[in-house]
Amino acid sequence: MIVALIIACEVGFWVLLALGLAVRYLLKWRRTSVVLLLCEPLLELVLFVATAVDLKNGAEPGWEHGLAALYIGYTVAYGHYTIRWLDGHAAHRLAGAPRPPGPPRYGMARARHEGGLWLRTLLGAAVACALLQGAVWYVGDGDTSSLRSFQWVALRAAGIHGLVALAYLIWPKQPKGEPASSDRLVRSEEKAHR
Repeated sequence: MIVALIIACEVGFWVLLALGLAVRYLLKWRRTSVVLLLCEPLLELVLFVATAVDLKNGAEPGWEHGLAALYIGYTVAYGHYTIRWLDGHAAHRLAGAPRPPGPPRYGMARARHEGGLWLRTLLGAAVACALLQGAVWYVGDGDTSSLRSFQWVALRAAGIHGLVALAYLIWPKQPKGEPASSDRLVRSEEKAHR
């Protein structure tokens, strides 16, 4: 039941998002679109309550409960970001607004962008771990190994994403054909000595 509900919540997220943006830009009903978009968090609340009820009714904690916590954590961290990103593109395509700027591609601006995304992943992992810990306490003496293993999944995902973000900071991506910043520094010092 929980897996079906996760799928229904994901489908519901995209349906509500599409309806909200269509109502906003095609029908010009801004208030209605706001109401539709504000219904998005209700999906996570329904999933949370259904998971808690499932565990209360004696269901053995399993991977589906861990997946539900990861899904809720992800949508808490990235839901608004995704809606804002798609809203900018819908405004461009449907309402003639300027094309939204993409993320920075190079240098420290890209490293800051990746760091911001990592902070979102860290938030999602923290929410998922907190929900999973709450489920562990809620279950009590039962077998909670699957819930604990999903805590490690959340922490590993945040750690891997953190390493990727750190790599952008240590080795900033440069445009093709442009020397790395250390090469530019060496060349400028050589010119100064001449």
